[in-house]
Amino acid sequence: MNLTETVFHTAFYQFTPLEDVGATIEHLRILTAELRGSVLVAPEGINGMVAGTVAQLDAFEAALLAMPSFAGMLFKRSECQTVPFKRMKVRRKKEIVPLGISGVDLTAGTGINLSPAEWRELIRQEDVVLLDNRNSFEFRLGRFQNAIDPGVANFRDFPKYVQAHVADWKAAGKRIAMYCTGGIRCEKTSAWMREFDLPVYQLEGGILNYFKQLPDAERDWEGECFVFDNRIALDTKLQETSTTLEDVYMNEPDGEWRLNRARRLDGEET
Repeated sequence: MNLTETVFHTAFYQFTPLEDVGATIEHLRILTAELRGSVLVAPEGINGMVAGTVAQLDAFEAALLAMPSFAGMLFKRSECQTVPFKRMKVRRKKEIVPLGISGVDLTAGTGINLSPAEWRELIRQEDVVLLDNRNSFEFRLGRFQNAIDPGVANFRDFPKYVQAHVADWKAAGKRIAMYCTGGIRCEKTSAWMREFDLPVYQLEGGILNYFKQLPDAERDWEGECFVFDNRIALDTKLQETSTTLEDVYMNEPDGEWRLNRARRLDGEET
C-alpha cells in the first residue's frame, strides 16, 4: 500500500456456495497482496474489509466481480483519515458470520432487500418492528430512530430474542425490519426467519450503504456507526469521528476483554 496517497476502505460480502475454499483463499491472497485488511472465506461465501488506494481498490473490486461466484457483489467504499488495518489476512472459517444455528440455507431465499430510499419509507410505518441486529455497545453508539436493541452481547444471541418475541409479532400482524453495519448479519438471520412465515425486510448494504446513498441520513440516524477497524466510528457522512475504543467499551460488562481484543486484532467482527 502506498501511504503517500489517500487511503480508502471497502467492505463486501457474498453468500455463495464455494466448492473449493482453499483455491479461493489462494487466489484472494494474490489479489490482496498490496492491500491491508481481513477477508474470511467459508463454504457459504466470503466476507471482507480491505483498504488501499483508489487504483488498488478499483483493480481488486473488478477482479472479484469478474469471478462467477462474486458477480454482482456490492462494495461499500469510504475515504480514510486513519489507515484501517495494520496487515492483510485471508483466512478460512466454518462460517463467514456465525449465527449459532446450523443448517441455515441461504440458497432457499432471504428477507426482502430494500434500497435506502425504500427503507426510509418502511421504518416510518406503524406496523413495523425495527430491530438493530448488532451488539448492544454498537446500538448505544448510534442507531436508527425508534429502533429496538435486542440486548445481545454476541450475534449468536440474536436468535433467542427473535424466538422469544415472534409469536407476539405474528399475533399483532407486525412486519420485521432489520439492519446491521454492512448487511451480512441481516441476510443470514432473515434466511433463518423464513421458517416463521413472517414478513422480514432488510436494509440493502446495511448502515454504511444508507450513509453512502442518502446525503441526509441524519434525518433517520442518531449518533455514530461503529466499525470494526482502526477508525472506530463514522458519522453519517462516512467521516471518522473522535470516538475512542475506551468511549465505545466503557462500562460494558465485557468491556475490558473487548478493548484488549480490539487492540490485538484488526477488523474481525464477532
